[in-house]
Amino acid sequence: MEQIDVAVIGGGQAGLAAAHALHGQGLRPVVLEASERAAGSWPQYYDSLTLFSPARYSCLPGMPFPGGDPDRYPHRDEVVAYLSAYADLLAADIRTGRRVIAVRRGDDGFEVTLEDGARMAARAVVAASGTFGHPYRPALPGLEEFTGTVLHAAQYRNPAPFAGQHVVVVGAGNSAVQIASELAGAARVTLASRAPVRFARQRILGRDLHFWLQHTGLDTAPLGRFQRTPPTQLVIDDGRYCSALSAGAPERRELFTAIDGTKVVWPDGEREDVDTILLATGYRPDLPYLGGLTGALDDAGHPFHREGVSRWHPDLAFVGLEWQRSLSSNSLRGAGRDAVRVARHLAARLGRR
Repeated sequence: MEQIDVAVIGGGQAGLAAAHALHGQGLRPVVLEASERAAGSWPQYYDSLTLFSPARYSCLPGMPFPGGDPDRYPHRDEVVAYLSAYADLLAADIRTGRRVIAVRRGDDGFEVTLEDGARMAARAVVAASGTFGHPYRPALPGLEEFTGTVLHAAQYRNPAPFAGQHVVVVGAGNSAVQIASELAGAARVTLASRAPVRFARQRILGRDLHFWLQHTGLDTAPLGRFQRTPPTQLVIDDGRYCSALSAGAPERRELFTAIDGTKVVWPDGEREDVDTILLATGYRPDLPYLGGLTGALDDAGHPFHREGVSRWHPDLAFVGLEWQRSLSSNSLRGAGRDAVRVARHLAARLGRR
């Protein structure tokens, strides 16, 4: 069985940041990425996705985001290219096409099992597999009775397949509003949510919101330990999404109360035919390989941790969790900071052992 220092599970932004930080602590990480390229879930996001943070606030440690204008908002494909270049320059052993299916306790750390049956003995493990592989599908009234098409935002790419349809987009966050507004150019779209959409201005006093988050310290404040429930979502807007909703494209309604075949029933009793329900309802940590490791996850699949370090297994750490330590923890700009903290912890642990 191959013996390694640290197994980093996931080769996206969190895994690459973890590998960089671990290498800086003198450790030899092996990055295990399930797909065939080290770019995480970014290649699978919808075609028009654009970051809400400027390029200057969207980079990993040691490599600024390329391009002439640091205040532009990079497109999905730019992020994919950036992560691929970062992986090429990283002094780490990155192995693609290597899906981890189980992590168990071993004689001196953990035993990591891969989908092809190979096993590794790792002194420590960093779970950095993100959330895209675990789309959240809430129990909505009557959804199981719907005879039309049900999709999650993870399956959405562009408006072309929905031309002429009536599409109900469920959600009130950034992805829900962005997808619904884009679809409204090709289809009749209703944005359905339990709570109204709440907007945050993208630019304040001539500066991007992320400048103020950094300037005030809110971006890095250790607020994650106080987050017991997900905070209210704010849609970062330069004005176009608020205007689109005001114009009724998309139309916004309270969440439906029932479904009968292809008809949704709205709270006022109106019934409408719908072709597709698209769930922009977020994601949950994608950590199935930790399911057999006692004390690693709760019954809902969320990790027991404190600021990225497992409460039960001190040689198990996480990078890239939402609100792991701060509001930026699962972003490009925040993953590196959290990675440094857990890398220092693991280096100290392994050094003592």
